[in-house]
Amino acid sequence: MSQTQIQTQSQTQSKLVPPHGSAELKPLLLEGEARKQALELASTLPTITLSSRERGDLIMFGIGGFTPLNGFMNKADWQGVVDNMRLQSGDNKGLFWPIPITLSAPKATADSLSQGDKVALVAQDGEVMGILTVEETYTIDKEHECQQVFTTTDPEHPGVQQVLDQDEVNIAGSVEVLSEGEFPTRYPGIYKTPAQTRQIFEEKNWKTVAAFQTRNPMHRSHEYLAKIAIEICDGVMIHSLLGALKPGDIPAEVRQEAIKTLIDNYFKQDTVIQAGYPLDMRYAGPREALLHALFRQNYGCSHLIVGRDHAGVGDYYGAFDAQTIFEQVGKDDLITQPLKIGWTFWCNACQAMASDKTCPHDASEHVKVSGTKLRKALSEDLEVPDNFSRPEVLEILRNYYAGIAKEERAEVKLTGASAV
Repeated sequence: MSQTQIQTQSQTQSKLVPPHGSAELKPLLLEGEARKQALELASTLPTITLSSRERGDLIMFGIGGFTPLNGFMNKADWQGVVDNMRLQSGDNKGLFWPIPITLSAPKATADSLSQGDKVALVAQDGEVMGILTVEETYTIDKEHECQQVFTTTDPEHPGVQQVLDQDEVNIAGSVEVLSEGEFPTRYPGIYKTPAQTRQIFEEKNWKTVAAFQTRNPMHRSHEYLAKIAIEICDGVMIHSLLGALKPGDIPAEVRQEAIKTLIDNYFKQDTVIQAGYPLDMRYAGPREALLHALFRQNYGCSHLIVGRDHAGVGDYYGAFDAQTIFEQVGKDDLITQPLKIGWTFWCNACQAMASDKTCPHDASEHVKVSGTKLRKALSEDLEVPDNFSRPEVLEILRNYYAGIAKEERAEVKLTGASAV
């Protein structure tokens, strides 16, 4: 079944939340003869080489994950999103959007382009990923974007570094997407488009679905968060980032195996599905939490689990800044709502997972679990107690760390990260 057929079927009398800013998904991926002709055209065009982040963004355009956008943002939209989290041009003027989605190019390339020109978008391995029709070329104040989006201009912040590493000029324009890259073949059964997840939710007769965002294998605290959501919603989608991470993070293949093992052994059947999406992490903390909710709305999710330091890195954000930022956004702007859950931990007195809202015992009884602590312990061959992570998951992770060099393990200790 084609993506168009899946989309049409899933939107007929759907009980799910509608896509963001649109009555229907707007995937920009070409198929069949249209794709063949576009590839032939692309071979005759000038090229722009995509960064890893831009490549992931382009694929999200292709599968409808960034509905209702039709391409990379122009300067008015960039300015509106950076300063006020609002688009400022075209049919989407005034629409909520928390992080700019932009494409950059060297000045020489930008100077050679005029409005209406077409340019091929090429991955770093040479694959033609799409075609952009130029609307505008413009420069930005990178430090201003970083301060507004990441609340810091520190180049040690990996998201800030992404922006500082961009080329000199941004290129705005609508896109036609020609490839989903390696994701469908590298992660079969895991990588799913918004049309596919909506179809799954419909088939399960789920109306309310909570997304659990993760870039890590799931430890006991993650498991507890997901099970809280299952009590509230019809089901949970454990939605893993499959794009690029920072040094020290665990590869997607290992994470997926660990998550599947956890689901198979510790979740009731048909309460949770495992899925993945093609973006790179931006590590933008609160702003990225909003973006996570926005595109999960496109995937059909009514809620996003937001725990401690969601999408954070190091000590750049307060533990629950990603929760309080949702108070700045009205439900008319963002239908998918946060499930705000506080500190979660193993309590030795309770002999169970608990939260700061449910446990009456002193903090000395609490074992606070984090992805950083777990990775550090595994990288140093330290014993990890069962109240940190399930034994089946630990076995997979120990096997992974046993096979990597000490130099790679050292990255874990040098690079801080949050649990989610």
